[in-house]
Amino acid sequence: MSFALVTGAAKGIGRAIAAQLAKKQYHLLLVDIDNENLAQTAAALTQQYAIQVYHLHLDLSAPDAMERLTIFTSPYHQHLSVVVSNAGYGLNGAFEQLTLAEQLNIIDVNIKAQVSISHAYLPVLRAQTVGYLLNLGSTTAYQTVPYLNIYAASKAFAVSFTRGLRYELRNSNVSVSCLSPGSTDTDFVNRARMGDSIKKTAERFNMTAEKVAEIAIKGLFKGKAEILPGFLNKLNAFLPKFFPKTLVEKIAGNIYEPKTSVVKAPAHFTTAVHGKVSTE
Repeated sequence: MSFALVTGAAKGIGRAIAAQLAKKQYHLLLVDIDNENLAQTAAALTQQYAIQVYHLHLDLSAPDAMERLTIFTSPYHQHLSVVVSNAGYGLNGAFEQLTLAEQLNIIDVNIKAQVSISHAYLPVLRAQTVGYLLNLGSTTAYQTVPYLNIYAASKAFAVSFTRGLRYELRNSNVSVSCLSPGSTDTDFVNRARMGDSIKKTAERFNMTAEKVAEIAIKGLFKGKAEILPGFLNKLNAFLPKFFPKTLVEKIAGNIYEPKTSVVKAPAHFTTAVHGKVSTE
């Protein structure tokens, strides 16, 4: 009997990852702030895969979040071998126009919760024959993204933190990976309050959450350091390093600056920026 913990599991990539693990007959511990969709996901996966699914309605930015999470999972620690820290979100807008409170909340969910989960569950994963930790990054981690500033910076932290942790655990039984998706067909753009022009750009390059999850779980169990699903996302992650940062920032800024009309980037640079609406 093996259990997997997945945060941000109510919908999108988190739900799709939970389904991939369920296919492999992992019993599931699911966590999300969206209680209604979380309950529906748990019921659907229980019925479809005949596994045990337990769920917890939880805001990971709450002061007592980690205490509540570990109490919820503690009965299953003996069999918990996969931890997926997927929960996260972003907001589209100028730094000075978004409130400080909501931007700090992004940091609480995308950074503090991910670090806290990694720290809390490493001893649990070490106790297994083999343990797997998957943290969520983004293709936005590989360049500056004006008007999606805090989100992109938080994902740069996720990639750096996960790679550093992976190195520290290189001689252990715990494999650490970072999933960095690009534009994905989820509710991320709506929660991020993105305008229609950005949504239309994202839709042109969307991967399905199911495909991202399939690639993610294959990469996780193969022990990959970074999992970039899809050729375009690999290109979007690495191409910006070959151009001046000011140019990449200008192109990204033109795309993500809140507006009613579409501002098009030069055609020969579009691959460097179009994969950046990473979604959880």
